[in-house]
Amino acid sequence: MTEGRAMDVIIYHNPDCETSRNTLAMIRNAGVEPHIIEYLKCPPTRAPLTRLVSRAGFTVRQILREKGTPFQDLGLDDPSLSDEALLEAIGAHPILMNRPLVVAPKGVRLCRPSEQALDLLPPQRGPFIKENGEQVIDDSGRRVATT
Repeated sequence: MTEGRAMDVIIYHNPDCETSRNTLAMIRNAGVEPHIIEYLKCPPTRAPLTRLVSRAGFTVRQILREKGTPFQDLGLDDPSLSDEALLEAIGAHPILMNRPLVVAPKGVRLCRPSEQALDLLPPQRGPFIKENGEQVIDDSGRRVATT
């Protein structure tokens, strides 16, 4: 195995999303080069999405993103909508899928905030500072306490 591939990790990524970029950077800071799926260009089909949601311990409704999406316009806040209807909406409008989703041997997580990825990864190889300047990992590789 080549370095960085010792752990197989997949990230469902949106490069326009700061949280997704931070999560990808944390994965790489752990020495892992993940498989990157830009889900807006290549959305998961219904069966893989259903498995992802289940493995993450979510309902389909919990994986929906409201902000910056057609969520309200499509009436997806209607609690009577079935999982099938919600999956159909995500299939037609992949932006409705919350991100980033990270799949690793330790599980599947919606990494909001991006630090959620840390529990799925090997230790960070050095300090890590988010794009907004928030330090997450110190020079000794330890998580920085948040207030």
